[in-house]
Amino acid sequence: MEEQVNRLVDKAWHKFLETPPERRLLIAIGGIPGSGKTTLSQIIAATLNARHAASHPGEPPIAAFVPMDGYHLSRAQLDAFPDPAAAHFRRGAEFTFDGPGFLDLVRALRNPLSPGSGTIYAPSFDHAAKDPKPDDIPVEPTQRIVVFEGNYLLLDRAPWSEAAALMDLRWFVEVDRDVARVRLARRHVAAGLVATLEDGDRRAVENDLVNGDEVLQLRVADVDEVVTSREDGSWVHV
Repeated sequence: MEEQVNRLVDKAWHKFLETPPERRLLIAIGGIPGSGKTTLSQIIAATLNARHAASHPGEPPIAAFVPMDGYHLSRAQLDAFPDPAAAHFRRGAEFTFDGPGFLDLVRALRNPLSPGSGTIYAPSFDHAAKDPKPDDIPVEPTQRIVVFEGNYLLLDRAPWSEAAALMDLRWFVEVDRDVARVRLARRHVAAGLVATLEDGDRRAVENDLVNGDEVLQLRVADVDEVVTSREDGSWVHV
């Protein structure tokens, strides 16, 4: 495994071993669009589960991965905005997410675990329907590590800042703006949002990177780790 990923996994695992059994370890991984935070978060969660399986064979997974995407406002909600066309075009901006709903999820996961604790559900995002899918990601009582990822997880604006304050570890992924721009253009074509790379690039410049500037300008001060995502997909510790 890459050295920097292994270092982050080690840090999370040691923090988990120090966490009381009635408490979850919550990890927030933020960054601008196209930074690679989703890939990193998935690797972290999967590696933590592999480490747990190696030391506790037969037990259920210990880590859950919860992306912020499920908290997109629906297309119907965007239709109700004063300027629906602008709201749809800016989809992905902070104001097009259900921040209070995300804070409610984090608060629920922050509550102490007990023998009677049940499954807590988070929404996912259905890319085919282009809308959130409620209660689609289960977080079981046995999943005592939750890895969150999203653009606004470390935004210094309520309610995101309130959710960030409830996290045990706050990691930020940096990326060169031009690298993010290329990734985003390709992503938009692959997702069927646009037909050409030229249109994908325009969407990246006019929406995604505008949102990214806000993320960079309003990042919370209390960040535990900053890593840089390189063009080749690897990470460097800052």
